[in-house]
Amino acid sequence: MKDAFGTPQSLLILGGTSEIALATARRLIARRTRTVWLAGRPSPDLEKAAAHLRGLGAETHTVAFDALAPDSHETILGKVFVEGDIDMVLLAFGVLGDQAHDERDPVAAVRVAQTNYTGAVSAGLVCARALQAQGHGSLVVLSSVAAERARRSNFIYGSAKAGLDAFTQGLGDALHGTGVHVMVVRPGFVRTSMTAGRPEMPLATTPEAVATAIELGLRRRSETVWVPGALRLVMTALRHVPRPLFRRLPL
Repeated sequence: MKDAFGTPQSLLILGGTSEIALATARRLIARRTRTVWLAGRPSPDLEKAAAHLRGLGAETHTVAFDALAPDSHETILGKVFVEGDIDMVLLAFGVLGDQAHDERDPVAAVRVAQTNYTGAVSAGLVCARALQAQGHGSLVVLSSVAAERARRSNFIYGSAKAGLDAFTQGLGDALHGTGVHVMVVRPGFVRTSMTAGRPEMPLATTPEAVATAIELGLRRRSETVWVPGALRLVMTALRHVPRPLFRRLPL
């Protein structure tokens, strides 16, 4: 169970090699988290991440999980919840894709959509049901400011995140009053290996800053978290920019 400050004792990360997720795990382990499950495709990076968290004092397990195999989600994730209550699920998997390439390759574009949206819907519903059955816990979903308005430079990724964002908000409404806390996290440009080499956007942030915001959101039982917070005002303004003008912005 969580302590008085909202820190989970047990954590399940979907997307176990995510730099944001691992930064969050490190921060929570430093507070109170003692058991961590890293779910992701089997790889040396996944095992390295698990070894790193074990070195910080957390009992850490890995579980083979593929966002693109929704038929397996109920079985695989169900086995984790059978082992004991999970106080927090962090849904952190996703891919940026290559907009220029994916526009010419519909199969690649669909893969981006299936990973970021379809896979997340499946895993999110499975975890939500398990959290509801145990009567407590938080489901934290990494969305993006890209979900707020489609931009020419990344509308395939942005459209998938928009779907995920709307799904998570609706799921939070459906679970209201059940003891399950659902939180959407909307980071801007985050400096990670996934964004390396891409033009940096204004108000860029770091995995550690997102982790700090997630921890604060847990304590406050926030439903939506922007990172950095100033992006909330920026995106509110951009949502209302007329399309002819929006098309001319360097976005």
